[in-house]
Amino acid sequence: MAYFPAFIKLDNIKILIIGGGYIAYEKLSHLVDFTTNIEVIAKDYSDDMIKLLKQYNIPYDQRSYEVGDITDFGLVIVAIDDIPLQNDIFNEAKKYPKCLVNSVDSTDYCDFIFPSYIKKGDLTIAVSTSGSSPAVAKYLRRYLEVLIPNSIVDFLKEMKSYRKTMPKGKKRMEFLDDKAKVYMEELNKK
Repeated sequence: MAYFPAFIKLDNIKILIIGGGYIAYEKLSHLVDFTTNIEVIAKDYSDDMIKLLKQYNIPYDQRSYEVGDITDFGLVIVAIDDIPLQNDIFNEAKKYPKCLVNSVDSTDYCDFIFPSYIKKGDLTIAVSTSGSSPAVAKYLRRYLEVLIPNSIVDFLKEMKSYRKTMPKGKKRMEFLDDKAKVYMEELNKK
């Protein structure tokens, strides 16, 4: 079954990353684009991981995972190679209905997956193969990324300003639609 694409507001969701190696670092480096309400537990940490944790002032413990560590978290990322422990954490999370788990490279132990994504200002585009081939998603993201001009950041700021200052209704909707259409037509001419 495919994963449903959704964008989640992370403002009030606590995130736990279990693991301190390269994959945990990759997940953390993506998450800090959206939130720093993150904690980390790992026996060992890479130098890059420590640097990123300190850069964003993210709390971390240097220890093994213990049953109950996920109790207060809404999202848990299990970035360790221990498959039986991934299974245990995934099953433990079922006791907490508001806790979703991602076990890296083990889709059987995932409530959600990380898409490959492009982020330019307020624009976020996610690419997923539902776990079939993260490599394909990565290269497709890279292909799409060069197609999106950096001017999109300023254009979206302008559009956001119009949405905030113009009264809701048909006129605003038509105005914003026309602005978007003209912007995209100009891109197509290049």
